[in-house]
Amino acid sequence: MKKIITTLVSAFLGLALLGVLAVYFIFNASLPKLSDSLTSSSISDPLIVARDNLGTAIIQANSRADAAYGLGYAHGQDRFFQMDLLRRNAAGELAEIFGEKALELDKSRRFHQLRKRAMMILDTLPAADKTLLDKYAQGVNDALAAQAVASFEYLLTQSSPTPWHPSDSLLVIYSMYLDLQSNTINRDLALTVLQQHFGQHMVDFIIQPSPYQAALDGSELPLESIEIPQIAAKDLQQANITDIADIAEIGSNNWAVSGTLTKSGKGMLSDDMHLSFAVPIIWYRAQLNYQTSAQQEVQVTGVSLPGAPAIVVGSNNHLAWGFTNAYIDTADWVRLTDEQTQVVEEVINTPDGEHIYPLEVSTYGPVVDIAGGKYALNWVAHQPYAVDMSLMQLEQIKTVSDAVTQASRFGVPVQNLVLADKSGDIGWTLAGAILNRTTPQNSAITAQEVDPYVWQQRAASSPSLINPESHRIWTANSRVVSTQQHQALGDGGYALGARAVQIRAGLMAKDKFDEDDFYELQLDNQAQFLLPWHQYLSKVLRDNTQQADQDFAKDLKQLKEWQGCACSESVGYTLTRYFRTEMINIVFAPLETTLAEQGLSLSVLKRYLEPAIWQMIDQQPQSWLPKQYQSWDDLVLGAYIQSKQKLLDKYSDNNQLTDLTWGRVNALTIQHPFSKSMPVLAKLLDMPVRAGFGDSFMPAVQGKSFGASQRFIVQPGLEKNAIMTIPGGQSGHPLSDFYRSGFNDYINHRKTPLLPSQSIHEIRFTPAQ
Repeated sequence: MKKIITTLVSAFLGLALLGVLAVYFIFNASLPKLSDSLTSSSISDPLIVARDNLGTAIIQANSRADAAYGLGYAHGQDRFFQMDLLRRNAAGELAEIFGEKALELDKSRRFHQLRKRAMMILDTLPAADKTLLDKYAQGVNDALAAQAVASFEYLLTQSSPTPWHPSDSLLVIYSMYLDLQSNTINRDLALTVLQQHFGQHMVDFIIQPSPYQAALDGSELPLESIEIPQIAAKDLQQANITDIADIAEIGSNNWAVSGTLTKSGKGMLSDDMHLSFAVPIIWYRAQLNYQTSAQQEVQVTGVSLPGAPAIVVGSNNHLAWGFTNAYIDTADWVRLTDEQTQVVEEVINTPDGEHIYPLEVSTYGPVVDIAGGKYALNWVAHQPYAVDMSLMQLEQIKTVSDAVTQASRFGVPVQNLVLADKSGDIGWTLAGAILNRTTPQNSAITAQEVDPYVWQQRAASSPSLINPESHRIWTANSRVVSTQQHQALGDGGYALGARAVQIRAGLMAKDKFDEDDFYELQLDNQAQFLLPWHQYLSKVLRDNTQQADQDFAKDLKQLKEWQGCACSESVGYTLTRYFRTEMINIVFAPLETTLAEQGLSLSVLKRYLEPAIWQMIDQQPQSWLPKQYQSWDDLVLGAYIQSKQKLLDKYSDNNQLTDLTWGRVNALTIQHPFSKSMPVLAKLLDMPVRAGFGDSFMPAVQGKSFGASQRFIVQPGLEKNAIMTIPGGQSGHPLSDFYRSGFNDYINHRKTPLLPSQSIHEIRFTPAQ
């Protein structure tokens, strides 16, 4: 029997080994070939697509069209599945790969009918832009055709890649609209429900201006003392205290100083875009080298978005640029009464067959049913001018003033564009699709208040600022425009201005800057915003140590040693941060419960609640006191005890405060989408988990799977000193040498150079005869 068992075990292990070897062979066979000599009928002149030791794609071409082909080929080799997900995300076609579990997400995307819009816009683009999209798509598809085996994602999902179409690049831009402006849409809908249920007074109280304001002109919205609204006893009794989710503050930091404040006399720019993290990371390092039609040499280095033929953020040796999300108001919900609607059937394909999604539409936009009423969405992304390829003009512009002139016509989600040039000039402007409207609203309007002409026309000009007297420019997703401009542009979900205030203070603290100074400011994790909360919590615990028959000595020790930063080893920061969160969960539970009944959440408004929660703490209104608490003192202490216990239950096996270090609670966890459903693949696919550093409301933004998706610093003309650090590698293939390239630099705060190093791989293309 023993011999039989031994034989069976040996046979099983042999089969297992063969299986592992087979899987490895298939994985290895799907690696793209990075050194080769090829011919192509899609290019006009010889072309080189090279890679350096990070996997940076270095394109050497004789024209912009050939460069687009080369970048498409590189994207297709390294990132096609990511590109596929981006286009499918916008079009509502993920269920074709992932089945019924993706149906609800697809329905939410089909609501906007973005594939149809992309096809219509493609037909209206200038001929030169169509050519670039065609060449890019040909490069992508040639890279796909050259693969002997489809990438592992398709093998695991038992699906097949479909060719790239020029309109898919427009869908990639639409995917960014969904990331950057969805909270604007949900914000106005949530405010509409709150207005209907609690009245306008509640809306005014919730979104009142905070003292954290850092507009470029120094103007401030007045801080009004808004009386705390009464809460009906029924609403208080029915309130269900839950965790109000933290919405990732999609956005960025960027700033610039003029040549007056640099040793070289050149302007200097910093940009770090805050986005959700996944494997692969969203950005792709690239350098394009080509000639213009006037035989001028162009070299532009930065990051591209796989799926589009542009350098999104970078420098062309004369001009550098970076973006942050502008958060002006770009949407209106229209309350319908007797207006006619119709139903359009959207067909969603899955591996098991077709699903019909009945979409109700009106002349004002697609329609939802909320609180017994019908509401149509007017959104700038639905307009024909929302998407185009004009962003690529930045590659050849040499001055700040020329860039500001062109930026108002860009077909992208409206951004704060910050610029610096070789001559020392700096500038800011709103770049992207801004609608021609001067009366924005925070909640739904009636159909009679809609002016269709306003939505059909984009704004003729954008606010801008060139070379301010301070020689400094900064943006961080809070209000940048003046109070007067704010009245016309509206609030689409501005970030609390604490981060912008801290950045401004850092810029005002010095008279000369270099790249190291900017990098230090990018990594500033000082907890200035939480300082009042830390002081308040410390006082609460000192006052209650004996009165509540509690011993908070260990808690107070950790608070005393908190270091005043979102530092990895700080326990006091964790206790303070989660105490604030629990206070908001408890106090605003009646509002969250009301919104949850309509499938909405207060999470999209959570960033506004700082003034309101402090008013509650100061005035302790009896009508807001939950039934389970005897007094506000009881509520505050209960909030701390509950928040601490939640943390201990999740992060400590022995109920020890010392286990609650911020680095552990906020550990950076960058996962591949597949490892979430197949944990066995985590070690192969995910980035290593690292201690957390940074948080919200400070320059060093970092959550568990969110943060600075790149750190970019450059003086145009001194690119040899420039920095581009990214938390992930170039390739989406786990066996590639470039799968994790750059991650260690990012996590250890080392400065990865912007410029590529010597090529180690080259694909040489020659035109087919």
